[in-house]
Amino acid sequence: MGYGVKDVLRMEVAPALGCTEPSAIALAAAAAASLLEGETAEAIEVWVDPNVYKNGLAVSIPGARGASGLDLAAALGVFGGDPYRKLEVLDTVDDQALATSKRFVRAGAVSVHLVDDRQGLYVRARVSAAGRTAECTIQGVHDGITRLTLDGEELPDHPLLRRTSGEQESLQELEEWLRTLSLQDLLDLLDDLDEDDLAFLEQGVEYNLRLAEHGRKYGPGLGIGLGLDRLVRERLLQRDMVLEAKILTSSAADARMSGVKLPAMSSGGSGNHGLTAILPIWAVKDFVAHQSKREVLEAIALSHLVTAYVKAHTGRLSAVCGCSVAAGAGATAGVTYLLGGNHHHIAGAIKNLVGDLAGVICDGAKAGCAFKLATAAGTAVQAALFSLHGVNVQATDGIVGASPEQTMQNLGTLSCVGMIETDHTILRIMLEKQFDLD
Repeated sequence: MGYGVKDVLRMEVAPALGCTEPSAIALAAAAAASLLEGETAEAIEVWVDPNVYKNGLAVSIPGARGASGLDLAAALGVFGGDPYRKLEVLDTVDDQALATSKRFVRAGAVSVHLVDDRQGLYVRARVSAAGRTAECTIQGVHDGITRLTLDGEELPDHPLLRRTSGEQESLQELEEWLRTLSLQDLLDLLDDLDEDDLAFLEQGVEYNLRLAEHGRKYGPGLGIGLGLDRLVRERLLQRDMVLEAKILTSSAADARMSGVKLPAMSSGGSGNHGLTAILPIWAVKDFVAHQSKREVLEAIALSHLVTAYVKAHTGRLSAVCGCSVAAGAGATAGVTYLLGGNHHHIAGAIKNLVGDLAGVICDGAKAGCAFKLATAAGTAVQAALFSLHGVNVQATDGIVGASPEQTMQNLGTLSCVGMIETDHTILRIMLEKQFDLD
Protein backbone atom coordinates (compact mmCIF):
# COMPACT_ATOMS: atom_id res chain seq x y z
CA MET A 1 0.00 0.00 0.00
CA GLY A 2 3.03 2.25 -0.01
CA TYR A 3 2.96 3.63 3.53
CA GLY A 4 5.97 4.73 5.56
CA VAL A 5 7.05 6.23 8.84
CA LYS A 6 5.86 9.70 7.81
CA ASP A 7 2.33 8.37 7.29
CA VAL A 8 2.28 6.73 10.73
CA LEU A 9 3.42 9.93 12.40
CA ARG A 10 0.94 12.03 10.43
CA MET A 11 -2.10 9.84 11.15
CA GLU A 12 -1.29 8.41 14.58
CA VAL A 13 0.48 11.28 16.36
CA ALA A 14 -1.26 14.63 16.86
CA PRO A 15 -1.85 17.33 19.48
CA ALA A 16 -4.91 16.82 21.71
CA LEU A 17 -6.24 19.15 24.39
CA GLY A 18 -7.64 17.24 27.33
CA CYS A 19 -8.99 13.70 27.40
CA THR A 20 -9.90 12.69 23.86
CA GLU A 21 -13.39 11.35 24.69
CA PRO A 22 -14.83 14.62 26.07
CA SER A 23 -12.99 16.37 23.24
CA ALA A 24 -14.69 14.13 20.68
CA ILE A 25 -18.09 14.92 22.20
CA ALA A 26 -17.27 18.64 22.22
CA LEU A 27 -16.08 18.42 18.61
CA ALA A 28 -19.30 16.75 17.44
CA ALA A 29 -21.44 19.30 19.28
CA ALA A 30 -19.35 22.24 18.06
CA ALA A 31 -19.50 21.01 14.46
CA ALA A 32 -23.28 20.62 14.63
CA ALA A 33 -23.71 24.06 16.22
CA SER A 34 -21.55 25.67 13.53
CA LEU A 35 -24.15 24.66 10.92
CA LEU A 36 -26.82 26.80 12.62
CA GLU A 37 -25.04 30.03 11.64
CA GLY A 38 -25.04 31.86 14.96
CA GLU A 39 -28.48 30.81 16.24
CA THR A 40 -28.53 30.30 20.01
CA ALA A 41 -28.81 26.64 20.91
CA GLU A 42 -31.99 25.56 22.69
CA ALA A 43 -31.29 21.84 23.17
CA ILE A 44 -28.39 19.40 22.74
CA GLU A 45 -28.68 15.63 22.40
CA VAL A 46 -25.69 13.30 22.35
CA TRP A 47 -25.39 9.58 21.60
CA VAL A 48 -22.14 7.72 22.40
CA ASP A 49 -20.78 4.18 22.40
CA PRO A 50 -19.99 2.45 25.73
CA ASN A 51 -16.26 3.18 25.67
CA VAL A 52 -16.66 6.89 24.95
CA TYR A 53 -19.24 7.00 27.72
CA LYS A 54 -16.89 5.19 30.11
CA ASN A 55 -13.86 7.34 29.32
CA GLY A 56 -15.69 10.65 29.37
CA LEU A 57 -17.77 10.14 32.48
CA ALA A 58 -15.45 11.34 35.25
CA VAL A 59 -12.46 13.07 33.68
CA SER A 60 -11.94 16.83 34.04
CA ILE A 61 -12.56 18.93 30.93
CA PRO A 62 -10.03 21.55 29.75
CA GLY A 63 -11.21 25.07 30.50
CA ALA A 64 -13.90 23.81 32.90
CA ARG A 65 -12.03 24.51 36.15
CA GLY A 66 -12.08 20.88 37.26
CA ALA A 67 -15.65 20.14 36.19
CA SER A 68 -16.53 16.96 34.32
CA GLY A 69 -19.44 15.37 32.49
CA LEU A 70 -20.44 14.33 29.00
CA ASP A 71 -23.27 16.87 29.03
CA LEU A 72 -20.93 19.70 29.98
CA ALA A 73 -18.42 18.68 27.29
CA ALA A 74 -21.16 18.91 24.68
CA ALA A 75 -22.35 22.30 25.94
CA LEU A 76 -18.80 23.68 25.98
CA GLY A 77 -18.38 22.57 22.39
CA VAL A 78 -21.54 24.43 21.40
CA PHE A 79 -20.95 27.64 23.33
CA GLY A 80 -17.17 27.95 23.17
CA GLY A 81 -15.64 25.37 20.86
CA ASP A 82 -14.02 25.70 17.44
CA PRO A 83 -14.60 22.52 15.36
CA TYR A 84 -11.86 23.44 12.91
CA ARG A 85 -9.31 22.93 15.70
CA LYS A 86 -10.27 19.24 15.81
CA LEU A 87 -9.09 17.65 19.09
CA GLU A 88 -8.04 21.08 20.35
CA VAL A 89 -11.68 22.16 19.93
CA LEU A 90 -11.89 23.41 23.54
CA ASP A 91 -8.83 25.66 23.33
CA THR A 92 -11.16 28.61 22.63
CA VAL A 93 -13.36 28.08 25.71
CA ASP A 94 -13.39 31.05 28.11
CA ASP A 95 -15.09 31.80 31.44
CA GLN A 96 -18.20 33.18 29.75
CA ALA A 97 -18.61 30.01 27.68
CA LEU A 98 -18.14 27.91 30.82
CA ALA A 99 -20.78 29.86 32.76
CA THR A 100 -23.25 29.64 29.87
CA SER A 101 -22.61 25.92 29.46
CA LYS A 102 -23.13 25.21 33.16
CA ARG A 103 -26.44 27.10 33.14
CA PHE A 104 -27.51 25.18 30.05
CA VAL A 105 -26.72 21.84 31.69
CA ARG A 106 -28.46 22.81 34.95
CA ALA A 107 -31.56 23.73 32.94
CA GLY A 108 -31.73 20.15 31.67
CA ALA A 109 -31.18 21.21 28.06
CA VAL A 110 -28.53 18.54 27.38
CA SER A 111 -29.38 14.85 27.17
CA VAL A 112 -26.80 12.07 26.79
CA HIS A 113 -27.76 8.60 25.52
CA LEU A 114 -25.70 5.43 25.80
CA VAL A 115 -25.82 3.31 22.63
CA ASP A 116 -24.92 0.14 24.51
CA ASP A 117 -24.90 -2.22 21.52
CA ARG A 118 -22.54 -0.07 19.45
CA GLN A 119 -19.12 -1.46 18.51
CA GLY A 120 -16.28 0.96 17.85
CA LEU A 121 -15.93 4.66 18.56
CA TYR A 122 -19.19 6.52 17.92
CA VAL A 123 -20.43 10.01 18.82
CA ARG A 124 -23.51 11.73 17.41
CA ALA A 125 -24.59 15.21 18.47
CA ARG A 126 -27.81 17.02 17.61
CA VAL A 127 -28.21 20.73 18.29
CA SER A 128 -31.59 22.47 17.98
CA ALA A 129 -32.17 26.22 17.65
CA ALA A 130 -34.92 28.46 16.25
CA GLY A 131 -36.84 25.55 14.77
CA ARG A 132 -33.79 24.15 13.01
CA THR A 133 -31.76 21.02 13.76
CA ALA A 134 -28.15 20.15 12.93
CA GLU A 135 -26.34 16.87 13.49
CA CYS A 136 -22.74 15.67 13.42
CA THR A 137 -21.56 12.05 13.56
CA ILE A 138 -18.04 10.97 14.49
CA GLN A 139 -16.97 7.36 13.92
CA GLY A 140 -13.81 5.28 14.04
CA VAL A 141 -11.40 7.92 15.35
CA HIS A 142 -11.92 10.75 17.81
CA ASP A 143 -11.89 13.51 15.20
CA GLY A 144 -13.36 11.47 12.34
CA ILE A 145 -16.42 13.48 11.30
CA THR A 146 -18.27 11.20 8.88
CA ARG A 147 -21.67 12.89 8.54
CA LEU A 148 -23.15 16.38 8.85
CA THR A 149 -26.83 17.20 8.36
CA LEU A 150 -28.90 20.39 8.56
CA ASP A 151 -32.67 19.98 8.91
CA GLY A 152 -32.30 16.38 7.79
CA GLU A 153 -30.35 17.14 4.63
CA GLU A 154 -26.81 15.83 4.30
CA LEU A 155 -23.95 18.24 3.62
CA PRO A 156 -21.48 16.05 1.68
CA ASP A 157 -19.26 18.94 0.59
CA HIS A 158 -18.81 20.64 3.96
CA PRO A 159 -15.13 21.43 4.69
CA LEU A 160 -15.23 19.66 8.06
CA LEU A 161 -16.08 16.47 6.21
CA ARG A 162 -13.42 16.98 3.58
CA ARG A 163 -10.81 17.28 6.30
CA THR A 164 -11.74 14.00 8.00
CA SER A 165 -13.55 11.43 5.86
CA GLY A 166 -10.61 10.74 3.58
CA GLU A 167 -8.27 10.68 6.57
CA GLN A 168 -10.37 8.01 8.28
CA GLU A 169 -10.32 5.75 5.21
CA SER A 170 -6.55 6.23 5.00
CA LEU A 171 -6.18 5.38 8.70
CA GLN A 172 -8.07 2.12 8.22
CA GLU A 173 -5.77 1.23 5.34
CA LEU A 174 -2.75 2.23 7.40
CA GLU A 175 -3.83 -0.08 10.22
CA GLU A 176 -4.29 -2.94 7.75
CA TRP A 177 -0.75 -2.30 6.52
CA LEU A 178 0.64 -2.10 10.06
CA ARG A 179 -0.86 -5.49 10.90
CA THR A 180 1.22 -7.06 8.12
CA LEU A 181 4.54 -5.78 9.50
CA SER A 182 7.11 -7.42 11.73
CA LEU A 183 9.13 -5.81 14.51
CA GLN A 184 12.10 -5.75 12.15
CA ASP A 185 9.99 -3.88 9.60
CA LEU A 186 9.19 -1.28 12.23
CA LEU A 187 12.87 -0.92 13.09
CA ASP A 188 13.74 -0.53 9.40
CA LEU A 189 11.29 2.38 9.13
CA LEU A 190 13.55 4.44 11.40
CA ASP A 191 16.02 4.77 8.52
CA ASP A 192 13.43 6.85 6.66
CA LEU A 193 13.10 9.60 9.28
CA ASP A 194 13.94 13.00 7.81
CA GLU A 195 14.55 16.38 9.42
CA ASP A 196 10.86 17.30 9.33
CA ASP A 197 9.98 14.07 11.12
CA LEU A 198 12.62 14.69 13.77
CA ALA A 199 11.37 18.24 14.32
CA PHE A 200 7.81 16.93 14.73
CA LEU A 201 8.96 14.30 17.22
CA GLU A 202 10.81 16.96 19.19
CA GLN A 203 7.67 19.10 19.23
CA GLY A 204 5.85 16.16 20.80
CA VAL A 205 8.47 16.01 23.54
CA GLU A 206 8.03 19.74 24.19
CA TYR A 207 4.23 19.43 24.43
CA ASN A 208 4.35 16.56 26.90
CA LEU A 209 7.18 18.05 28.95
CA ARG A 210 5.10 21.20 29.51
CA LEU A 211 2.39 19.03 31.03
CA ALA A 212 4.95 17.14 33.14
CA GLU A 213 6.52 20.36 34.40
CA HIS A 214 3.12 21.74 35.38
CA GLY A 215 2.19 18.54 37.19
CA ARG A 216 5.54 18.33 38.94
CA LYS A 217 5.37 21.94 40.11
CA TYR A 218 1.73 22.28 41.15
CA GLY A 219 0.59 18.70 41.88
CA PRO A 220 -2.87 18.90 40.24
CA GLY A 221 -5.19 15.91 40.18
CA LEU A 222 -3.98 13.24 42.58
CA GLY A 223 -0.47 14.69 42.57
CA ILE A 224 1.22 11.34 41.95
CA GLY A 225 4.26 12.84 40.24
CA LEU A 226 4.76 15.51 42.87
CA GLY A 227 4.24 12.92 45.61
CA LEU A 228 6.93 10.64 44.18
CA ASP A 229 9.27 13.60 43.82
CA ARG A 230 8.67 14.54 47.45
CA LEU A 231 9.46 10.98 48.58
CA VAL A 232 12.82 11.30 46.82
CA ARG A 233 13.52 14.58 48.58
CA GLU A 234 12.65 12.92 51.90
CA ARG A 235 15.09 10.12 51.00
CA LEU A 236 12.37 7.52 51.28
CA LEU A 237 12.88 6.61 47.61
CA GLN A 238 16.05 6.61 45.51
CA ARG A 239 16.01 8.42 42.17
CA ASP A 240 16.96 6.11 39.31
CA MET A 241 15.83 5.79 35.71
CA VAL A 242 12.78 3.69 36.65
CA LEU A 243 11.57 6.20 39.23
CA GLU A 244 12.36 9.21 37.04
CA ALA A 245 10.27 7.71 34.24
CA LYS A 246 7.41 7.23 36.69
CA ILE A 247 7.69 10.78 38.05
CA LEU A 248 7.84 12.47 34.65
CA THR A 249 5.00 10.46 33.11
CA SER A 250 2.64 10.57 36.08
CA SER A 251 3.23 14.32 36.53
CA ALA A 252 2.03 14.90 32.98
CA ALA A 253 -0.97 12.63 33.57
CA ASP A 254 -1.82 14.53 36.76
CA ALA A 255 -1.93 17.76 34.78
CA ARG A 256 -3.81 16.37 31.80
CA MET A 257 -6.43 14.44 33.78
CA SER A 258 -7.15 17.48 35.97
CA GLY A 259 -8.09 19.54 32.90
CA VAL A 260 -5.01 21.76 32.67
CA LYS A 261 -5.34 23.75 29.45
CA LEU A 262 -2.18 22.45 27.80
CA PRO A 263 -2.22 20.09 24.81
CA ALA A 264 -0.58 16.68 24.83
CA MET A 265 1.05 15.05 21.83
CA SER A 266 -1.09 11.96 21.46
CA SER A 267 -0.17 8.55 20.09
CA GLY A 268 -2.58 5.99 18.70
CA GLY A 269 -5.52 8.35 19.23
CA SER A 270 -4.89 9.00 22.94
CA GLY A 271 -3.14 11.79 24.79
CA ASN A 272 -2.26 9.51 27.70
CA HIS A 273 -0.80 7.02 25.23
CA GLY A 274 1.35 9.88 23.96
CA LEU A 275 2.59 10.68 27.45
CA THR A 276 3.51 7.04 28.03
CA ALA A 277 5.07 6.59 24.60
CA ILE A 278 7.33 9.65 24.89
CA LEU A 279 8.18 10.59 28.46
CA PRO A 280 9.79 7.40 29.84
CA ILE A 281 12.30 7.52 26.97
CA TRP A 282 13.03 11.18 27.64
CA ALA A 283 13.55 10.41 31.34
CA VAL A 284 15.97 7.57 30.60
CA LYS A 285 18.15 9.66 28.28
CA ASP A 286 19.59 11.61 31.23
CA PHE A 287 20.98 8.37 32.68
CA VAL A 288 22.67 7.29 29.43
CA ALA A 289 25.98 8.70 28.23
CA HIS A 290 26.88 9.58 24.65
CA GLN A 291 23.40 9.52 23.13
CA SER A 292 22.71 12.01 20.35
CA LYS A 293 19.44 13.89 20.02
CA ARG A 294 18.72 11.93 16.83
CA GLU A 295 19.09 8.61 18.67
CA VAL A 296 16.66 9.77 21.36
CA LEU A 297 14.15 10.91 18.75
CA GLU A 298 14.57 7.65 16.84
CA ALA A 299 13.74 5.79 20.06
CA ILE A 300 10.59 7.90 20.45
CA ALA A 301 9.67 7.26 16.81
CA LEU A 302 9.99 3.50 17.43
CA SER A 303 7.75 3.90 20.46
CA HIS A 304 5.05 5.55 18.33
CA LEU A 305 5.39 2.83 15.68
CA VAL A 306 5.01 -0.03 18.17
CA THR A 307 2.11 1.77 19.89
CA ALA A 308 0.36 2.15 16.53
CA TYR A 309 1.04 -1.52 15.74
CA VAL A 310 -0.58 -2.69 18.99
CA LYS A 311 -3.54 -0.31 18.57
CA ALA A 312 -4.09 -1.67 15.05
CA HIS A 313 -4.76 -5.03 16.73
CA THR A 314 -6.62 -3.94 19.88
CA GLY A 315 -8.76 -1.13 18.46
CA ARG A 316 -8.97 2.47 19.62
CA LEU A 317 -10.92 1.82 22.83
CA SER A 318 -11.32 -1.37 24.85
CA ALA A 319 -11.49 -2.90 28.32
CA VAL A 320 -7.69 -3.25 28.33
CA CYS A 321 -5.66 -0.21 29.43
CA GLY A 322 -3.93 0.85 26.23
CA CYS A 323 -1.57 3.13 28.15
CA SER A 324 -0.22 0.01 29.82
CA VAL A 325 -0.08 -2.51 27.00
CA ALA A 326 0.06 -0.46 23.79
CA ALA A 327 1.98 2.70 24.73
CA GLY A 328 3.81 0.65 27.37
CA ALA A 329 5.01 -1.74 24.67
CA GLY A 330 6.06 1.24 22.58
CA ALA A 331 7.91 2.83 25.48
CA THR A 332 9.81 -0.33 26.41
CA ALA A 333 10.81 -0.81 22.76
CA GLY A 334 12.07 2.78 22.64
CA VAL A 335 13.93 2.52 25.96
CA THR A 336 15.62 -0.72 24.87
CA TYR A 337 16.63 0.88 21.58
CA LEU A 338 18.07 3.90 23.40
CA LEU A 339 20.06 1.64 25.72
CA GLY A 340 21.68 -0.05 22.73
CA GLY A 341 19.48 -3.11 22.50
CA ASN A 342 19.11 -5.05 19.26
CA HIS A 343 16.06 -6.72 17.72
CA HIS A 344 16.33 -9.64 20.15
CA HIS A 345 16.43 -7.36 23.19
CA ILE A 346 13.52 -5.21 21.97
CA ALA A 347 11.44 -8.32 21.26
CA GLY A 348 12.15 -9.59 24.77
CA ALA A 349 11.29 -6.27 26.37
CA ILE A 350 7.90 -6.17 24.64
CA LYS A 351 7.12 -9.71 25.83
CA ASN A 352 8.25 -8.82 29.35
CA LEU A 353 5.99 -5.78 29.38
CA VAL A 354 2.98 -7.70 28.13
CA GLY A 355 3.61 -10.54 30.55
CA ASP A 356 3.58 -8.00 33.38
CA LEU A 357 0.74 -5.63 32.46
CA ALA A 358 -1.69 -7.53 30.20
CA GLY A 359 -4.30 -7.72 32.96
CA VAL A 360 -4.61 -3.97 33.58
CA ILE A 361 -8.18 -2.89 32.82
CA CYS A 362 -9.45 0.43 31.50
CA ASP A 363 -12.15 1.71 33.84
CA GLY A 364 -12.49 5.12 32.26
CA ALA A 365 -10.40 8.26 32.07
CA LYS A 366 -9.94 9.98 35.42
CA ALA A 367 -7.37 11.42 37.82
CA GLY A 368 -6.38 7.89 38.87
CA CYS A 369 -4.97 7.22 35.40
CA ALA A 370 -1.80 8.88 36.69
CA PHE A 371 -1.25 5.77 38.85
CA LYS A 372 -1.50 3.53 35.79
CA LEU A 373 0.80 5.73 33.72
CA ALA A 374 3.37 5.67 36.52
CA THR A 375 3.16 1.88 36.55
CA ALA A 376 3.39 1.63 32.75
CA ALA A 377 6.37 4.00 32.58
CA GLY A 378 8.30 2.27 35.33
CA THR A 379 7.52 -1.20 33.97
CA ALA A 380 8.59 -0.13 30.47
CA VAL A 381 12.05 0.75 31.77
CA GLN A 382 12.23 -2.34 33.97
CA ALA A 383 11.18 -4.65 31.12
CA ALA A 384 13.91 -3.17 28.93
CA LEU A 385 16.59 -3.60 31.60
CA PHE A 386 15.57 -7.20 32.24
CA SER A 387 15.69 -8.04 28.54
CA LEU A 388 19.11 -6.46 28.13
CA HIS A 389 20.30 -8.77 30.92
CA GLY A 390 18.78 -11.91 29.43
CA VAL A 391 15.60 -12.08 31.51
CA ASN A 392 12.67 -12.84 29.20
CA VAL A 393 9.15 -14.16 29.70
CA GLN A 394 8.81 -17.44 27.80
CA ALA A 395 6.20 -18.37 25.21
CA THR A 396 4.79 -20.97 27.61
CA ASP A 397 3.50 -18.14 29.84
CA GLY A 398 -0.11 -17.06 29.37
CA ILE A 399 -0.83 -14.91 26.35
CA VAL A 400 2.85 -14.27 25.60
CA GLY A 401 3.67 -15.68 22.17
CA ALA A 402 6.82 -17.05 20.62
CA SER A 403 7.44 -13.70 18.94
CA PRO A 404 6.69 -10.09 19.79
CA GLU A 405 4.33 -9.98 16.79
CA GLN A 406 2.33 -12.95 18.07
CA THR A 407 2.32 -11.49 21.57
CA MET A 408 0.88 -8.20 20.35
CA GLN A 409 -1.64 -10.03 18.15
CA ASN A 410 -2.72 -12.05 21.20
CA LEU A 411 -3.34 -8.77 22.99
CA GLY A 412 -5.67 -7.83 20.16
CA THR A 413 -7.61 -11.07 20.55
CA LEU A 414 -7.85 -10.57 24.31
CA SER A 415 -9.02 -7.00 23.85
CA CYS A 416 -11.47 -7.43 20.97
CA VAL A 417 -12.89 -10.87 21.82
CA GLY A 418 -12.10 -11.92 25.36
CA MET A 419 -12.82 -8.68 27.23
CA ILE A 420 -16.23 -7.75 25.79
CA GLU A 421 -18.19 -8.87 28.84
CA THR A 422 -15.56 -7.35 31.11
CA ASP A 423 -16.10 -4.01 29.39
CA HIS A 424 -19.86 -4.25 29.93
CA THR A 425 -19.32 -5.12 33.59
CA ILE A 426 -16.94 -2.19 34.13
CA LEU A 427 -19.44 0.25 32.64
CA ARG A 428 -22.30 -1.23 34.64
CA ILE A 429 -20.36 -0.76 37.89
CA MET A 430 -19.51 2.81 36.92
CA LEU A 431 -23.11 3.64 36.04
CA GLU A 432 -24.42 2.17 39.30
CA LYS A 433 -21.81 4.12 41.24
CA GLN A 434 -22.71 7.30 39.35
CA PHE A 435 -26.37 6.80 40.21
CA ASP A 436 -25.52 6.27 43.89
CA LEU A 437 -23.36 9.42 43.93
CA ASP A 438 -26.11 11.46 42.31
